[in-house]
Amino acid sequence: MIVDAPPAPTRRRVPIGTALCWVAVGPTAAWATVRLVGLDRGPLVQALAFTPYVAGWNVLALTLTLALRRWWPAAVAALAAVALLGAVVPRALAAPQPAVTGPTLRLLTANLLAGAADASTLVELVRRHRVDVLTVQEFTPAAQAALDRAGLDRLLPYRSLGARAGANGSGLYSRWPVSDAGVRDNRGGWRFSQAYGTLAVPGAPPVRIESAHPSAPSALDQVGAWHADLVAQPPATPDGGLRILAGDFNSTLDHAPLRALLRTGYVDAADATGTGLTGTWGPYDGDLIPPVTIDHVLVDRRIAADGVTVFDLAGTDHRPVLATLRLPAA
Repeated sequence: MIVDAPPAPTRRRVPIGTALCWVAVGPTAAWATVRLVGLDRGPLVQALAFTPYVAGWNVLALTLTLALRRWWPAAVAALAAVALLGAVVPRALAAPQPAVTGPTLRLLTANLLAGAADASTLVELVRRHRVDVLTVQEFTPAAQAALDRAGLDRLLPYRSLGARAGANGSGLYSRWPVSDAGVRDNRGGWRFSQAYGTLAVPGAPPVRIESAHPSAPSALDQVGAWHADLVAQPPATPDGGLRILAGDFNSTLDHAPLRALLRTGYVDAADATGTGLTGTWGPYDGDLIPPVTIDHVLVDRRIAADGVTVFDLAGTDHRPVLATLRLPAA
């Protein structure tokens, strides 16, 4: 008697639509986890700067899963959307400001790309917008001379300057007298410097302003220096004097060390005014890089932010940021 062999078991195939949904959803779900947990490590540091773009892609992935009725991928995509959009969308929404009655302070910050930025355009921005304080990074002796030739010495005569060749210099210019001025060096790999000083603004308490420039996570061996420089930034002093940090932080609000600095008592002026998604670094010198927001004005929570505007400046890959602030009354 011949007995037929049992049929060979067949491997269950995943439908193409389901596989496509998981391919679309999986990376964004992993990204959301990294962002929530704050795993700023290695190559993830640079990647996290592009979180707003991933949040937008995740919305498309969620739409795909719903259209194809793939409910498990859709559920994962929905959770990722809550995490990513919850982190990103508030930057486009203005927040309530403290009720203060002191004077207005207009602060402009600009990275000059080793002094290559157009000095005349920068001085014209100062003049046109009646800027009271200018902080500059990558500030060179040649840039200092060019700014004064363009008339900055007459507009902002008080200063704390540390011009240096290359990208390490820093400067602080003011309409009002500056005391306790100086320049400190970050200890990270790039050893960027930070000029600082205390301003005597008429009608307001003294305010300490520093031109911030932590190290850049430009390579894997620089990530530790980047983290150390951010941790070493001066914290806010909620029970002490007013502080403002303004400059190129080489970080976005999706980086955990910058968020930790904010928790000491700072507010990001762009985030507070609903302009926190405006790009300040990336394609502005011709590189094909999506814009990201790494230049910030961090202000003491007792200071109100009325508005933030970003400008173009030839010769640099950064865009100057103008913050209009209101200080508490003296």
